[in-house]
Amino acid sequence: MAYWQHVEGLVQHSSKYFRTKKIGLVHLRFLSIKSPEMSPQEELSPTEWYEKAYLKLKKLSGLLKGIDLIDGRLFSVSDNSRVFDDKLEVKMLAFKLLSREFIGCPTVQEAIRKNGVARFGDGLPIFFGKPCERGPLTLNSLTRVANILNVSAQQRKLVRLKILPQVTEHKIWTGALEEILNDLRTEIDYQIKKHPSKETKMAQQVVASCLKHINIAISYDLESTSWMRLAPSKGAKADSRNHKWEEVLEMFVDLINCLSDRKEYVSHVTKLEIMKEGLYQIRDVLMDKNIGYKETRHHENLVQKKLIKTLGHSSRCLYSLLLYYLYGSVRDIEVEVSGGFYPAEGKNVFYLCMGKFLTSDEETVILGAMKQLDRALGLFKFVWETAEMKGELKVQGHLWCIGAEIRFLTYKGNPFLLHGIH
Repeated sequence: MAYWQHVEGLVQHSSKYFRTKKIGLVHLRFLSIKSPEMSPQEELSPTEWYEKAYLKLKKLSGLLKGIDLIDGRLFSVSDNSRVFDDKLEVKMLAFKLLSREFIGCPTVQEAIRKNGVARFGDGLPIFFGKPCERGPLTLNSLTRVANILNVSAQQRKLVRLKILPQVTEHKIWTGALEEILNDLRTEIDYQIKKHPSKETKMAQQVVASCLKHINIAISYDLESTSWMRLAPSKGAKADSRNHKWEEVLEMFVDLINCLSDRKEYVSHVTKLEIMKEGLYQIRDVLMDKNIGYKETRHHENLVQKKLIKTLGHSSRCLYSLLLYYLYGSVRDIEVEVSGGFYPAEGKNVFYLCMGKFLTSDEETVILGAMKQLDRALGLFKFVWETAEMKGELKVQGHLWCIGAEIRFLTYKGNPFLLHGIH
């Protein structure tokens, strides 16, 4: 296969992020394993390809040290702050793309097998042996998780009935909305500094107004007792009865219309669209805490009842609330190496493994990677146990880093393997 055909094939089979960001093939060609003596028509043997890929990966890992890609955006590993750098973003994508292809190398596959046997014993399936098992995976709905685990329709109903009362609590609902809006506000503030426009300034004002309205809906301090919470004055009561969730819904619609044509806001607009489903169901409910404690609690319970009644198992709004309930974040879980779900032969045991590529083997980088993978692995275990599936689910996390020494690690009771790429 010609070199550029090979790269183009990787792009076509890469994650949705490449399609969303519309990163040109020309950029990936430049940043891939191209060298001055290579031409687009040059045929490479597998050995040559892996040698050149290794050199490029080694160079990219040095350039990207201390940075990681989370939910399609760059973050600093040290303080979890956003990194706004388009050039580094493209280099990071090239690094992940080449790494994914590189672990298909026979010598790397043999190392994975040996390390797995050393850590988990004989009799395990061969992990990451198929190309589809080395591809990325975006966990953006309960349906996708259930499909991977082979959860039946009846068990999916059980999952929905069990989690709905927990994930629709008022503090979870308002917390998820706040997180989405604060994340969007950070993006808007950056874009205004970079390329100010009428649309982004208008969106900035809408976000600020929306956050004020949601703050109205946040009830009294949960630490104080009900007799300590004074009723509002008559003037405040009369003035506050006009506030309904419909106002927040309208602001979400305005934000979607304002930002939907800008590629920088694709992931944010998607989240706004998702939460619009829940907002539509509660649009007629009052949301003002100044109407008195008992009445406020009544309307908070009404929000919960409406969401429980209307959000189905396949609802992405329900899924986002579940993520916030479990992890305090509504970001979709991006798995760089999807791994697979394997039944153990002759045993009532199932294995689930997933992986991630690291730019360095520093402790902060490794810990951050384990935390990310733990979100995915923990979500599967949560659904497995909630669905009351028969058998034991054992999860594994796999990490790869250029030049690292093999290490066996544990995070929150889950095993992880750090593989070195040499």
